[in-house]
Amino acid sequence: MNAPLAERLRPRSLEDYIGQTHLVGEGGVIRRMIESGRVASFILWGPPGVGKTTLARIIANTVSVPFYTLSAVNSGVKEVREVLEKCRRDGGSMFTSGRPILFIDEIHRFSKSQQDSLLGAVESGTVTLVGATTENPSFEVIRPLLSRAQVYTLRSLEGEELQELLDRALTKDEVLRSHGVEVEQTTALFRFGGGDARKLLNILDLLEQSTPPGEKIVINDKVITERLQENPAAYDKGGEMHYDIISAFIKSIRGSDPDAAVYWLARMIEGGEEPEFIARRMLILASEDVGLANPNALLLANATFDAVHKIGWPEGRIPLSQCAIYLALSPKSNSAYEAINSAIAEVRESGDLPVPLHLRNAPTKLMKDMGYGRDYKYAHNYPGNFVIQQFMPDQLGHRAFWQPADNPAEMRSAALQNERWGKKG
Repeated sequence: MNAPLAERLRPRSLEDYIGQTHLVGEGGVIRRMIESGRVASFILWGPPGVGKTTLARIIANTVSVPFYTLSAVNSGVKEVREVLEKCRRDGGSMFTSGRPILFIDEIHRFSKSQQDSLLGAVESGTVTLVGATTENPSFEVIRPLLSRAQVYTLRSLEGEELQELLDRALTKDEVLRSHGVEVEQTTALFRFGGGDARKLLNILDLLEQSTPPGEKIVINDKVITERLQENPAAYDKGGEMHYDIISAFIKSIRGSDPDAAVYWLARMIEGGEEPEFIARRMLILASEDVGLANPNALLLANATFDAVHKIGWPEGRIPLSQCAIYLALSPKSNSAYEAINSAIAEVRESGDLPVPLHLRNAPTKLMKDMGYGRDYKYAHNYPGNFVIQQFMPDQLGHRAFWQPADNPAEMRSAALQNERWGKKG
């Protein structure tokens, strides 16, 4: 009974697994793979405590193939090569029924050379890769490896799922049952849990450990808040608090509060957060939240990322602070973010609409004879380097995806566009 509650309650089958119904529910892609026993390489991307490692263990329990695990925290290139050699031997054995599976936890922590050492085995089919990461694979996983593995996104647990988890803990765990538990309120418990199953169970662990034997455990908002204030790290054993703090940091910058931004930056620095992680998040924010209201923000954020990468700690804190303050003080606009989302939604709705003939490339005589490039107007041949012509597919006409935000820079650009295109926009 010394194991943490999260480990005691870890599901062993899909029937016991809570959440991620879009992947493991009836007809879900991962459920279909597990039930068929034919697992293709994939990467699980999601916040902590949502079931990435558990899902990998369920695969190991279910499919009849050799299953190996590596943690990026304590595995180097040597360990990777040793495991791959075992996979090659197992894959060629007459006693195995399928390709070995290699599960890599925290794959985002693997260096480029470590990921390169995996590529050949994945490409040749020697091994099926299942990775887990809390970071965006687009940034952290090399492109050749990413192209050979599907990425499945896991979501934070929601209210009903957290309630199901709580009910299971109270009815299935012998330690909690030996105390007896009285649930009066769950608002604070679920709020501090933050959609993270492990965090919620760690809070229950804390309550159990701080309750004398034989005494009933009481769960209400007052008790939860008091216990966590007494021991604020108790529900954060895996270091997940950085997700809460980076959220506060980003929202402070978005809300134009430079002092709060610097405070949360200091919290991350003192907590040992990786400087590149902080710089990368500001790089995203510079486009998503500042955007066209101050295009120079993206340049400064990119320069900050480069500077931090070059100089490291402790001096890296200075450009990080400069960038955070600059972004917080900048005017804000998410019009570029909204524009691309709107355009992507249109593409998904209308499909691959044909390119108008006058915009098509015409490198051969046959293509010219077919009308490719005919009547295209070269903008630089016209006054002001602008001429009205159709650029959208015929079916979309003059569809406007970019809606200018209310700031001087975009208002000037919008006025120029309206002047050029007449009634457009």
